[in-house]
Amino acid sequence: MYKNKITQALLLGAGLAVAATSTIAAEVPAGTELAAKQELVRGNGTEVATIDPHKSQGVPESHVIRDLLEGLVNQDAEGNTIPGVAESWETTDNKTFTFHLRKDAKWSNGDPVTAGDFVYSFQRAVDPNTASPYAWYMEYTKMVNAKDIVAGKKDKSELGVKAVDDHTLVVELETAVPYFVMMMGHTTVKAVHQPTVEKYGDKWTKPENFVGNGAYVVDKWVVNERLVLKRNEQYWDNDKTVLNKVTFLPIENQVAEMNRFLAGEIDISYELPVEHFKRLKKEHNEEVSVTGNLCTYYYIFNTKKAPFDDVRVRQAISYAIDRNIVTDAILAQGQKPAYFLTPEITAGFNPEMPAYGQMSQKERNAKAAALLEEAGFGKDNPLEFNLLYNTSENHKKIAVALGSMWKKTLGLKVTLENQEWKTYLSSKDSGDFEVARAGWCGDYNEASSFLTLMKSNNTTGGVHYDSKAYDEIMVKAIAATSDEERQALYLEAEKLMANDMPIAPIYQYVKSRLLSPKVGGFPADNPEEKIYSKDLYIIK
Repeated sequence: MYKNKITQALLLGAGLAVAATSTIAAEVPAGTELAAKQELVRGNGTEVATIDPHKSQGVPESHVIRDLLEGLVNQDAEGNTIPGVAESWETTDNKTFTFHLRKDAKWSNGDPVTAGDFVYSFQRAVDPNTASPYAWYMEYTKMVNAKDIVAGKKDKSELGVKAVDDHTLVVELETAVPYFVMMMGHTTVKAVHQPTVEKYGDKWTKPENFVGNGAYVVDKWVVNERLVLKRNEQYWDNDKTVLNKVTFLPIENQVAEMNRFLAGEIDISYELPVEHFKRLKKEHNEEVSVTGNLCTYYYIFNTKKAPFDDVRVRQAISYAIDRNIVTDAILAQGQKPAYFLTPEITAGFNPEMPAYGQMSQKERNAKAAALLEEAGFGKDNPLEFNLLYNTSENHKKIAVALGSMWKKTLGLKVTLENQEWKTYLSSKDSGDFEVARAGWCGDYNEASSFLTLMKSNNTTGGVHYDSKAYDEIMVKAIAATSDEERQALYLEAEKLMANDMPIAPIYQYVKSRLLSPKVGGFPADNPEEKIYSKDLYIIK
């Protein structure tokens, strides 16, 4: 057992000095015989939009970037925060954090990884010229001046981060953030190699130009076919890395992915085709993996477009969703119906069921019909709207089922519109939709990772909710000095959201996939799904 794990409880304490001195790579149990060929093939759901950490926003991208670039901290198999480039850190007030970088960390071209690299990278993430979709995340770290820099009011050089020397990084926050170190595990705060970015611009991520500091580097990238990574021989923990090659496949069709897995072409699938789940459990039980996942699936309403600027319309559409049919009949893999945004498995979060969640479905349907009638819709004037989702058979099944529910219960006319991943992200971010499918996975295991998503200045995920009351609650929550006060404010935020209904929560995820028994080191209890290929190996 790793002795120096930085646990959630420790990170949420006030004013703690925290230190750690080592980390975990692939720890192969004694007596395990390894395969001669250490190569892994993973399904990744779709073609990644980018591998630039300051321009990415999706889960498929994060899976790849985690292997290519290393931040100050990583996670172990249980989801605990552990050292990355920083081998230790300390704080006495949760406002000033000092990180001590390991002296053997190198970029793949042999350059040393320095505190200056993190200063450059953090500044790049908040720079309006970068247009990072996660600039808001940098604001919520509460780094000094981050908010004003993102808004264009101050220069990026005024960000509260400085390199004392090559191996000492100091980060100053405007208010105490007890879970700040946890936030440093996110994609957006990974370092990039300044000379490479400045030399090649947006083309720095091409295989022939790429320089990274993670366990792997880009080897080959054939768009819509495969993204191949090879070992970074300069990685500081390369001696403990076992896999020599990792291939990510962008397969959007779950049946096609399943067939390739069963043919032995894939070691880890991205997900399962829901209609084959029971058969796979029966015929390939040892290869079916189902774990809890820190994610919620929901539909977004564009509250800036009529008629979705009317809360009655939003409530009616949400109430008429029979979530039990989605979880028990369509998915049937252990998912839970969702009536709030933050999943119940979030650490320290004890949700209260909102009033509409306590109704029977019959009662919800009746209330939905009454609300729509109040809003001016009915048989003679049916509500019509487009429902946007990204290309995926599983998303399509849910959209078709809900469209049928709404038509039967409320007489709604729903047109389904699917777009490939990049276009879908662009449509959501720009507000070019009426209702859209979405999902959110925690960036760290704390309720604010979900609830800050709904703040007015945040358009990541396409959320177009503009509530001063909600914003004020979240400002108080982030500034709260006790866990009890913070949790009470989180519940207040969820209650307001259930009333305003900017989104319709549908279900809390589990992660179901096909996993070859020959893959060793796979994390079974990591709710954030942060899988590092350097921790895996192939058993003979």
